[in-house]
Amino acid sequence: MSTTTSTTGQRAGVTDDSVGVLVSRASQQISELVREEMQLARAEMTQKGKRFGVGGGLFGGAGLVGILTAQALVVAVIAALALVLPVWASALIVTALLAATAAVLALAGKKQIARAGAPAPEQTIDSIKADVAEIKEKAHR
Repeated sequence: MSTTTSTTGQRAGVTDDSVGVLVSRASQQISELVREEMQLARAEMTQKGKRFGVGGGLFGGAGLVGILTAQALVVAVIAALALVLPVWASALIVTALLAATAAVLALAGKKQIARAGAPAPEQTIDSIKADVAEIKEKAHR
């Protein structure tokens, strides 16, 4: 009987050591996996960040060229009107049209901002207030 007890005792000790070793290995492997995944995510985000930077620069360049194109178009319209009117009158007419367009756009923008209301997230605040009231009500029960 003492042999069985000692054998069972040894087996329990071996099993405990094996489980401890397995848990230790699993913990180490999970830590390594998380570190490797974080390194992969960092590398991926670095690559994407570079692409976003280049894309943003290209969009900025496109915007600048677009503004220059618009200016060239304005000059072309002035030159076309200068064929029938004096240059100063052509430039004045085009300037007045551009100013009127800017005023209309500014008024439309102002109306949209006024319709947007306060910059606070009002619906979310109302929802949170309702949640807090409901929690308080249930807490009093």
